[in-house]
Amino acid sequence: MSEEVLQSFFESVVGQISTVVVILLLLIIIMKISGKKNDVSIMVKSAIILAVTFVLNQITLFRMPQGGSITAFGMLSLFLISYLFGPRQGILAGMAYGLLDLIVNPSVVHPIQLFMDYPLGFGAIGIGGILRNQDYGIIKGYLLGVIGRYIVVVLSGIIFWGMYAAEGFNAVTWSLFYNMTYMLPEAIITVAILFIPQVRSFFDRYKMKN
Repeated sequence: MSEEVLQSFFESVVGQISTVVVILLLLIIIMKISGKKNDVSIMVKSAIILAVTFVLNQITLFRMPQGGSITAFGMLSLFLISYLFGPRQGILAGMAYGLLDLIVNPSVVHPIQLFMDYPLGFGAIGIGGILRNQDYGIIKGYLLGVIGRYIVVVLSGIIFWGMYAAEGFNAVTWSLFYNMTYMLPEAIITVAILFIPQVRSFFDRYKMKN
């Protein structure tokens, strides 16, 4: 399947409707795997957080020329689903958000690249939820999620975007550097905010125990 066909499909009404259906299915799965009496509440809260994440990701402090941007705590917002409800819910919610981003900002050159840059890249943020019950779990988990996303997008950059490497870089060094330039500043700012005890306490009040 050529780049043009994939790009056209996800820019088309049929492609966007199909993607929305998959997003809804992922939200339903989040509800089903919760195993809690308030599983519908988890689905609704996850959907609300996804909407907030979408808004925050539109507030860009700096946008990179080849994709990626420093946002107003967009990665933290997405990670919160994993922190509040668990890693399984967080990974699925991240995949759902990746598909939402695909609808709004499709940039597709290969089916595997599509999967890596969108559902897998954002879904990787949810793995941080495995540290949610540790001391400073929100900070450790957030950093683990950021590292997970970084690894995925770096691999995608090496495999699919190496041709755009700047002079003096090869595909590997350019992908490592390029993706760090927008992810690292946002992570540093976010962690600095999370070190404030009142901020951590606020999120801990809503964390579901399991």
